[in-house]
Amino acid sequence: MDPHTTVSILPLLGWAVHGGILARRLACARRDPLTGLHTRAGWTDRADHLIRRHPNAAVLLVDLDHFKTLNDTHGHAAGDAALAATADRLRTWCGRNATAGRLGGDEFVAVVRDLAAADLDALTAALHRPLHYDGKSLPLAASVGVCAVAELPVPVLTDALAAADAAMYAAKGRGRRGSRTTR
Repeated sequence: MDPHTTVSILPLLGWAVHGGILARRLACARRDPLTGLHTRAGWTDRADHLIRRHPNAAVLLVDLDHFKTLNDTHGHAAGDAALAATADRLRTWCGRNATAGRLGGDEFVAVVRDLAAADLDALTAALHRPLHYDGKSLPLAASVGVCAVAELPVPVLTDALAAADAAMYAAKGRGRRGSRTTR
């Protein structure tokens, strides 16, 4: 290769490498490092898309119950294990019909394409299975709020999240072990 060609290709190669690094950083920023789930930004893009394409979609908000007590009693490593286990259980439940994310702390979110086809009892059961950690069986529990997007006056994600949040707090008020759908 002649020197003139090499000199003109080098900046392009540098930009290509730089672009690859930026793309990898963006992908990492859209995934929670502890759970592997989408972050709020990554999940929001997918959720908006699913809500627009699937009129029977539903938004779920999941909040671990007594998480602070678990952390304080068994340590932060146990808390991290509980978060990772919750993420795995939610991801498994979602399968190909939904997408899950971690909003932060002990709050998780999902959007499912068709609420009628979703087995919420199976999700609740999975989220309430004990966590085997460090030779112990630690109790896990979660409250789940559900909003059927079709029941909203305008099917937008922000309203669906607010309604799912209200339903989740209503589920917590009923004894912190279950799910509740907005009506």
